[in-house]
Parts: sequence; structure tokens; C-alpha cells
Amino acid sequence: MNPQQLEYFRRKLNAWREELIQESEETLEHLRSENWKEPDPNDRASHESEATLELRTRDRYRKLIGKIDAALRRIDRGEYGYCEETGEPIGIARLEARPIATLSVEAQEAHERDEHRRGE
Repeated sequence: MNPQQLEYFRRKLNAWREELIQESEETLEHLRSENWKEPDPNDRASHESEATLELRTRDRYRKLIGKIDAALRRIDRGEYGYCEETGEPIGIARLEARPIATLSVEAQEAHERDEHRRGE
């Protein structure tokens, strides 16, 4: 992968990271400002259910930010865009679709087949 492509993916990953952080901050602000003393138990349950869903989504974002950070470290080390299992290039199209990918399409498919065979 050439330096321009690496810089493109660095910018893409950083923008994605910032977007996730911004959404997380908005969620926290929303939860802080929410009225949690609903008199109606059904309304309170709905509020709590929505808050739980938002927090679950933000937890997925937290994990995704960790994967983005790992991808940025791979760029810094010169390892970005190469399959962790085979060492082969992952391919620009796959990285465009999933910039945090660590496996080539073939390696990912083999991994998924193995999981399916084991019943995971």
C-alpha cells in the first residue's frame, strides 16, 4: 500500500473515531439531562429500556474505537492492510468496506467456516 493510500485510511479511521466519540458524548449528555422520576411506572420502564439500549450501543462503539485505535497503530507500524493470518494483502475494496479488517476475505471466510463447524 502506498503512502497516499495509508494516509487516506488514517484520515478515514480518525474521522470515524471522532464521529463515534461525538455520538457517545451526546448520549451521555442526553442521559444526564433526562428526567428519571417518571410518575408512571410504564413510562419509567420505557425510559430505562431506551437508556439501556443506548448504553449497549455506546458499549459497541467503545469496542469499535478500540479496533480503530488498533488499526491506526498498524498503520504506524507499517502492518496495515495485511492479513494477520496469512500475511497477504487484504485488498483495498475490503478495507474500504471495513477499514478495521485484520483478515483477508479468504481468511475471514475460513475463520467463519471453522466457527460454524464448532457450533459457535
